[in-house]
Formats: sequence, structure tokens, C-alpha cells
Amino acid sequence: MHIHNQAMGGLGALSEATLFQQAQAGCPDSLNALMIRHDGLVQAVVRQQVLGDLPFAEALQAGRIGLWRAIQGYDPKRGTAFSTYAWPGIVRHVWRAVKGHTRFHSLPVTGDGLPPLAGSDPALVWEAAAVQQALYHLVQRLPHRLRYVVVTRYGLDNTPPATYRQIGVALGLSGERARHLHTEALIWLRHPAHSQALRNLLGRHTLADYEIADALAQDWLRRRGGRHGR
Repeated sequence: MHIHNQAMGGLGALSEATLFQQAQAGCPDSLNALMIRHDGLVQAVVRQQVLGDLPFAEALQAGRIGLWRAIQGYDPKRGTAFSTYAWPGIVRHVWRAVKGHTRFHSLPVTGDGLPPLAGSDPALVWEAAAVQQALYHLVQRLPHRLRYVVVTRYGLDNTPPATYRQIGVALGLSGERARHLHTEALIWLRHPAHSQALRNLLGRHTLADYEIADALAQDWLRRRGGRHGR
């Protein structure tokens, strides 16, 4: 992950407690700062685990999901060091990735190199279902208003896709404002802190992919003047 110096400029003087508070309220700059600040913790956890055949990069991404969840749940007022609080969660996510990888690769493979499903279903159905499930869980984590915009815009609730004008009417906003919220939702969904599981399935979890996603987010924030529109 990468944060531009411009985005980091005003964060250096903030206390860690303030960064946690802002990150949990939906501030992407604070979340980015904490993810980068504590990435060494993820690497320390991964280096101590037995990864089997799981690539180190994939273990890191799984650990970063655990780090992201720990940031969302940490309460500095309880007096527990963040590293102490976050370590078990990071370990759990790494081990889930190790077990999932081992389980997947221990299955008998078909001629196309993919594990077979029960019956005659092709392995591609399993792959598509996994992507669909990851996308569903990702959308469910969106802030309420952004989730509504995405669900209605793409008809994910089994209704016809709505126009920006229709979405705006439902939310008491203009169609243009609804379009802005849609753009913001897509940027949120692309963010590395939110999209690791889906990116792993799609093979879009390289450093370059993350830097592109972060650059889009930072450009959006600059154009919006730092407002989140929640």
C-alpha cells in the first residue's frame, strides 16, 4: 500500500487514538496511515507462521485483513496495546488462508487443473460462486447510504437497476449527488483495506494494483475537499 505525501501531511501530528477514532468513523486517510504504520506487525506475524505452500504475499494480504478488522474494533481507552489486541486476529486470518490454500490444493484436480465439484458442475461455477460471495460480503460492509446506492444502481436486490435520478429521489438528493455517491462507493470497494479477499480471488492484489486504487481514492478526496459524503 502507498500513501501520497499530500495525504499524510496533516496526519503526522495526530495521536494514535485520534487516528483510530477517525478510521473507525470512515476516514480513509487515517485508515491508510494506521494500516501502513502497523504493517510491520503483519509481517512479524507472517514470518512466525508455518505457511506450507501458501505464498508469502498471499499470507501478507490475509494478515492485512486481520489488521484492518483489528483497527475497526480497537478501543484505546481499554489500555491494551494495539499490537497485543491485533496479533491474535492477524494470526487467525493467516491460518485461515493457510488452511484454505491447503484444502484447495489437496483436492483431486481435473484436466483443467481445478478441483472438481460434486456431481457434474464445472469448477468454474465454484470459482464464480466464490467471487460472488466475496463481492456480496464486500458490498455489505459499505456504509449504509453508499450500500443503498450500489445495490439499487446494479439491481442487486433483484429489482431493475435504478437511474441516478431515481436513487436521488429516494434519498432526497439530486441525481448528480447520487452519481457522486456511486463513485465514492466504488472507490471504497476498491480500497486495499476492504477488498483483499476479492482481489485475491481475481489475482488483483499486487502492489501496483493497490497503488492505483489508493491514487484513485486520494484524487477523489482532493476533488471533494476531504468530505466523505456519508
